[in-house]
Amino acid sequence: MQSRQPADLLIEARWVLPVAPRCEALPQHAVAVADGRILALGPTALMRERFAPRERVVRGEHALLPGFVNAHTEAALVLLRGQLPEAQPALPLGVADAAREPPSDWMSAELVRDGTRIALAQMLRAGITCVASDGAFPEETARVLSAARMRASIGLPIAHGAGAGAAEVGAQLASAERLWDEYRASPWLNLHFAPGDSVALTEAALARVRTVADELDARIAMPVHASRTEIELSVARAGARPLERLAALGLLRPGFLALHMNQLDGEDLELAARTGISVVTCPQAGLYQGHGASPLRELLERGVPVGLGSGSPAHAGALDLLAEARTAALVAGSAGAPALDAEAVLRLATLGGAMALGLAAVAGSIEPGKAADLITIDVGALSSQGGTQPAEAVLYGATREHVSDVWLSGNAAVSQGRLLAFDEQELSALRRSWSERLNAPWSASYAPAQARLGDWQ
Repeated sequence: MQSRQPADLLIEARWVLPVAPRCEALPQHAVAVADGRILALGPTALMRERFAPRERVVRGEHALLPGFVNAHTEAALVLLRGQLPEAQPALPLGVADAAREPPSDWMSAELVRDGTRIALAQMLRAGITCVASDGAFPEETARVLSAARMRASIGLPIAHGAGAGAAEVGAQLASAERLWDEYRASPWLNLHFAPGDSVALTEAALARVRTVADELDARIAMPVHASRTEIELSVARAGARPLERLAALGLLRPGFLALHMNQLDGEDLELAARTGISVVTCPQAGLYQGHGASPLRELLERGVPVGLGSGSPAHAGALDLLAEARTAALVAGSAGAPALDAEAVLRLATLGGAMALGLAAVAGSIEPGKAADLITIDVGALSSQGGTQPAEAVLYGATREHVSDVWLSGNAAVSQGRLLAFDEQELSALRRSWSERLNAPWSASYAPAQARLGDWQ
């Protein structure tokens, strides 16, 4: 009898949804893991015969999926949920966000560090194993996520102020390049450039971002067509819609991530398809702030790569990709068409985000050779209902509370609903402490920020 192949871990599940090459549900399948990578996927009986694992995990009423990919958020701002002024739909989304950010002296390395720790715990508990996070003090975000071995793409901020010029952008790019050198060889982190709202940046500043991104072969992620007002301002100031302006400056190409993309006409859709950009849509954030949601069906019909993000946790809901996926599917079906296919939407929440971030070679699907970033979701009662398919049970029946297990590169981060690397009481106390520290009169603190809104009128 041939000896069995050693493995670190064998996960057996009622269903496996590998996402690639298809999101077809495979009954009674198992995944073998060694050295943080997926070795093989196959029927459970055959996998037991083939492998001798050091650890065997059986989840007989669960679906096993690749971890969710949150392709756009600002993790540290989880500390500011419920603290910021209300949304202002009359402003471009990026501008409105800037106007509602706390005063600059409130943002600190400590806040970003603690906020990212809390966000990390929340994301793991929700089955998110890969994230793109922008915002101030990116070095702190990078350190927290790297230490946790969370696969991530960290946004390097570029001037968000109105009329930001090349000099200001140049200083930020110099700082960004230093961080780039520090994490160049990291197996966990990628870096990308995160300019502010396109209307706020001069052509010289955008050209400088493009040049440095070209030199480093880096991705660029920025809000585009997030609101009607952004488009109107761009036309008034530059004589072109935002996508048209960015295309003329040579920014639209593979590796460019257009965030939000809530307001698109036919020409915008064709331009997105022609230039090979990716779109990261944040359905709940767009709807919450009155900007609408991306026309997903039209983007997908044109072959535009799409991923899902949660947006800023300070402005819209929880860090919950399952909720984002469900919202995206339902909104796409609100104009007289049926909701998007459950398998297709789960692909957006996993491989779609990984492709947008340039991480599809290691994340987003259950395939041999990829990182073992995996999750199980309890669908026992849900999938047993007559006619319910596993993908539909996950998308429409499950919530983040049904995520039972999470593995990062084959290492357990959540086991049977329990976070393993965090003291939840400590995190709760940390959050309460920050809530007390941030509980100041907002009207006085926001006077300078609100005054700056005049620049956009």
